Amino acid sequence: MKKITIAIDGYSSTGKSTLAKQLAKELGYVYIDTGAMYRAVTFFAMQKGLIKANYFNQQGLIDALDQIQLEFQYNPVRGFAEIHLNQKNVEEAIRTLEVSSFVSQIAQVSEVRKKLVEQQQSFGRSKGVVMDGRDIGTVVFPDAELKIFMTASPEIRAKRRFEELLEKGQKVRFEDVYNNVVERDRIDTTREDSPLVKAFDAVEFDNTNVDKEAQFLQIAALAQEVLDQQ
Repeated sequence: MKKITIAIDGYSSTGKSTLAKQLAKELGYVYIDTGAMYRAVTFFAMQKGLIKANYFNQQGLIDALDQIQLEFQYNPVRGFAEIHLNQKNVEEAIRTLEVSSFVSQIAQVSEVRKKLVEQQQSFGRSKGVVMDGRDIGTVVFPDAELKIFMTASPEIRAKRRFEELLEKGQKVRFEDVYNNVVERDRIDTTREDSPLVKAFDAVEFDNTNVDKEAQFLQIAALAQEVLDQQ
């Protein structure tokens, strides 16, 4: 059977990664978390002192891009590929609220986007890939056979993110998580380079009040429908 490319875009904390992992497993496809790539670059910038509260050495980051090596390595225990930064597993380290507070700034930098988009496109050249992010269906793979755009209310997304962080043992306030969600929305949708926008041919799913399993079954059926047409 011919393989396809599935692009899943949408706002933060809409469950894109969870859906993409499930879908990739169901189809036997490769899953690529592009958000993890931007988070890893953000983590690198934080480690190097290039970004912190009220400070961002953008040129310093641009100059250091050649020092950043990103790769995904499959973890059979967890059932998906984890992000490695310069040969070190940073899958958990990049999932903090602090990284979340800076990642949209990092993602605005055109040089960063160019480097990562090129790598993302190389991952998906042979198809059979499910990729989630902000600009997969509009920039990375505008010819993807199936494009999904996910949204939900800021309040629901903040609640999900807050509970996820608490489960990981992180001490956070709901107000801070909510403000981060709203600010990321603002930056993601207004940046000059590849803003978050629904592709004209994407199918939109608002999961504010939708059961995740029901949504997965609906999207899996849609993917199978597209595959049957190939």
